[in-house]
Amino acid sequence: SHRMLADTRPGRLLAFTNPDAGHHDGPDWDDDEHEVHRWCRLLRWYGMAADPADLRLRRPPAGDTPTGVTLLHPGTKIMAKRWPAERFAALARELTRRGHRVVLTGSADERALAERVAYAAGLPGTAVLAGRTGLAGLAALVAYARLVVCGDTGVAHLATGYGTASVVLFGPVSPALWGPPPDWPRHRVLWAGARDWPRWDGVGSHPTLAAIGVDQVVAAVDEAEQAVRVSGAVAA
Repeated sequence: SHRMLADTRPGRLLAFTNPDAGHHDGPDWDDDEHEVHRWCRLLRWYGMAADPADLRLRRPPAGDTPTGVTLLHPGTKIMAKRWPAERFAALARELTRRGHRVVLTGSADERALAERVAYAAGLPGTAVLAGRTGLAGLAALVAYARLVVCGDTGVAHLATGYGTASVVLFGPVSPALWGPPPDWPRHRVLWAGARDWPRWDGVGSHPTLAAIGVDQVVAAVDEAEQAVRVSGAVAA
């Protein structure tokens, strides 16, 4: 990426040090650092104020965006980060039984996955929004949702930024690198932890995700929603 940026001929390149790319004046890269802290540290190195706790995004206008839905996002571009589709379906059934208005989101490439989950959960075709929204539409859905359940992917970061209650399912990558702030209770993280897992053959979900049960996710949903109720009561 250093070379790609340098090809734009910027007046100044702010980047981590990378001798292979001829860039020497930035801070050192740290593989074990959370992404938020990493990039804030880069800015501070160059004299720019950056607060790693300032993660809030301004909600876009609602327009005709459905509000109060429970958004399940079963796909990610990295197969190893996908929770089993049949468990998303079981979760959708349980949340629907509890009164949630469940919708399924994703990219156009993930539409077949979302349709499979919807069919197994007994949801109508109108609940499948995968491939029907652009990035702005997806962001608005997250911003006005009741709840988001997803894997370690971009939708999770949107939920954090908009303050939408979320349950994020982590697999082979630790939430210490990509997860929401651990002291923000309306965002719950499930991770089976670092241990000596069986070798993954690339088929199905990674063992770290297969270890997360539907009952655990339902319990985390309850905790996230309770945190929203408590924060609302405090604000009132």
